[in-house]
Amino acid sequence: MLTPGSPAPAFSLPSDEGTTVALKDLKGRKVVLYFYPKDETSGCTIEACEFRDSWAAVRRAGAVVLGVSPDGIASHQKFKRKYELPFTLLADEDHAVAEAYGVWGEKSMYGRKYHGILRTTFILDERGRVARVFNKVRPEGHAAEVLAALKDRRDDP
Repeated sequence: MLTPGSPAPAFSLPSDEGTTVALKDLKGRKVVLYFYPKDETSGCTIEACEFRDSWAAVRRAGAVVLGVSPDGIASHQKFKRKYELPFTLLADEDHAVAEAYGVWGEKSMYGRKYHGILRTTFILDERGRVARVFNKVRPEGHAAEVLAALKDRRDDP
């Protein structure tokens, strides 16, 4: 798992907007990189809608939000349209980026074990380093928690 101060692993992923988003292209900006398991599920919808609802405040804090899941572009586009999400969703279909960030791991549901996204959010600083890690994220209230952390960092040298 990555820790604050670590360099953020480079990535280049297809987006719901039909472009490719690369971390190197975001240098000089704070990035909220949130990994979520699946479009259209209850927890993921709550988390995405809370980021949507705090979008203006996150932008005022100088950050860009990127949601990452193993879903494909078509799924992301439908999810984004349905909930009017103003931020970019990235498709990590082979979960290589999730693995690089240490958020692909064993999960359990109804006694069945499987591998998937461990809901985690990273705040990356303007230099591409990990500034903050939120593990075992609970969707409700998470966007407010991230926004508070962004505001705290705004005054950092």
